[in-house]
Amino acid sequence: MNARRETHDTEMTDLSPSVITRAVEVEPRFGEGLRVELHGTVTEVQRGEAMVVVESTSSLRKGGLEPYLSRVADGQVGIVLVGQLPDGFLEQLPRNAVVAQVADLSLPDPFFLAIAGALERVELRTASERRAKWLNRYRYELGEIIEISRAISQERDLDRLLGLILEKSRFITGSDAGSIYVIEQRPGSSDKHLRFKLSQNESVSFESKEFTIPMSTRSIAGAAAVMRRPINIPDVYDLILPEGTATRDTIRTDSPFERSPLSPPGSSILPPSGETPIFTFDPSFDIKVGYRTKSMIAMPMISAEDEVIGVIQLINRKRDPRQRLSAQKVDDQVLPFDQRSEDLLSTLASQAGIALENALLYDEIRRIFDGFVRASVQAIEQRDPTTSGHSLRVSVLSVALAEAVDRNDTGPYRDQLFTRRDLKELEYASLLHDFGKIGVREEILVKAKKLYPHQLREVRQRFDYASLQLEAHYLAKKVEAIRGGATKLELEGLDRTMAEKKAELEGAWKVIEASNEPTVLREGDFTKIAELGRRTYVDACGHAQPLLTQDEVISLQVTKGSLHDREIDEIRSHVVHTRNFLSKIPWGKNFDRIPEIAGNHHERLNGKGYPEGRTSGDIPLASKIMTIADIYDALTARDRPYKKAMPVQRALDILGFEVKDGHVDAELVRIFTEGEVFKRVEGLTGA
Repeated sequence: MNARRETHDTEMTDLSPSVITRAVEVEPRFGEGLRVELHGTVTEVQRGEAMVVVESTSSLRKGGLEPYLSRVADGQVGIVLVGQLPDGFLEQLPRNAVVAQVADLSLPDPFFLAIAGALERVELRTASERRAKWLNRYRYELGEIIEISRAISQERDLDRLLGLILEKSRFITGSDAGSIYVIEQRPGSSDKHLRFKLSQNESVSFESKEFTIPMSTRSIAGAAAVMRRPINIPDVYDLILPEGTATRDTIRTDSPFERSPLSPPGSSILPPSGETPIFTFDPSFDIKVGYRTKSMIAMPMISAEDEVIGVIQLINRKRDPRQRLSAQKVDDQVLPFDQRSEDLLSTLASQAGIALENALLYDEIRRIFDGFVRASVQAIEQRDPTTSGHSLRVSVLSVALAEAVDRNDTGPYRDQLFTRRDLKELEYASLLHDFGKIGVREEILVKAKKLYPHQLREVRQRFDYASLQLEAHYLAKKVEAIRGGATKLELEGLDRTMAEKKAELEGAWKVIEASNEPTVLREGDFTKIAELGRRTYVDACGHAQPLLTQDEVISLQVTKGSLHDREIDEIRSHVVHTRNFLSKIPWGKNFDRIPEIAGNHHERLNGKGYPEGRTSGDIPLASKIMTIADIYDALTARDRPYKKAMPVQRALDILGFEVKDGHVDAELVRIFTEGEVFKRVEGLTGA
């Protein structure tokens, strides 16, 4: 108190910096927590983050306030002036500046109130700005979280989703690198493991492959999954002991290791007492690629079913996210993952867990669906082994041609675009385009020659019976002739006649065998077959029977292939069966055009196709593409027993003839040929 009185008794004209500083220091009402320092002509008074600078008006010309003016303008520093203000001085200060003035130091109250008021105003303004910044940051982060959530919830492709989750996790936390793991369970077993799926690193480039690690607390990612809580480590190298292990005493995290809210009731995040170790850090990757891992956080992803389905592991939170890290910059640039980063990552992981669960379910459904489609194709090919592999090759060619159309930048299809969904729809439609053959009689599907094997056996039996009958007839005549005293010459004549008749019969059989092959008949064969259809033999009951039935004659007179008209009509009906069958399957909106695409692959642009005789404008582009693939594979397939495979160039020439006949699309054939799409099936079975 005496010191305070002494200060105020100081001569009024003495407003030196040291006197002002002393006046502040001896004021008891400021209490503790005030820092007072003298810098030239200016006394700094700081309480917490708030600062006020005090100066005598007589010292203003010395420029003591200059270093503070920018922060004064921002409201971070206030000014208290002692003495009479020069004219116009206040107008020179920033409009929002915190300024107080006292005439002298003779009375302590005004001086105390000026400093205390200035400090309070600076504190209020600082708090207000902090709240504004926090609010802006909150709005920004909330907006980012919403955008990120929208992005990951819309992605269905598992690999792209995992990459997106990791990328966005690194973005919102400012992480330099990271990895992502997915929990897998072995079929028929309760054992689970973590599969490393991918990694990202902005500072170094390296190749990574998938691998698995056990679901245990011996790894950081495994510990996060088992403990169902984040593992936050400021410096992973603190985990390394000479033996390469870490114990309870060396673990450093931002949070104490008690049970996490994510853990099931009654669980503990630590292994039972005495179990060693908890988890370790392996520096071999850093050594190999020249990297330095420091701060790390591993965050579990929880599904809607409250199961851990993956782990996000982030590395090296950066002070400046734009910086690329070198080993020398790590200590300066890398920060621990703070509570805000952990909260943001936890929020994102919650959304990512649900999105990942949906993607895994979607992928499982896709695999089930894909398996159903391929099993259906296998069922078709088991009924028709002669076309084994055909559906697969048609699907490969169709998708390849569609992709070639996408790349084409000229002609009528230069603006055509096939999305991933379109390509998958075309693939499935192509795989199932012949599924309707399941409704066609198997004997027709596998008919390699014009007569069915049982028909040919029946014809052979008739000829054998006719031959035996012929032999019996002439032997009977020979016995009768012997009884009548026929000469040797006459008997030999009977033998020659019988041999000629039998040879004639065998020659007729040779004609039938040749006509039975699925080739174009020579001229005259029609007449021979027709004549054989009129020839008869006498059965055991004495009735005349034709050597060839009318159906057999019709079949043997087929000029091309092995099927007669009625059989061709039945084969063609497979398209109707295909469309009817596929229409009964609830494909969903993604693949709802499969029945239409598959059901039009035998239509022709000029309206001469089947089953409906549609013209070009009514045929989907995907069907036109499949038609070309179907024709090409039918021509070049090596597994057809009724024909030889055509050389590629001959097959392409025939596609050209199909264009001239108005059957297929000229532009698509051009792209198919010039783009050498046909090479995509080289090496596939049957091609």
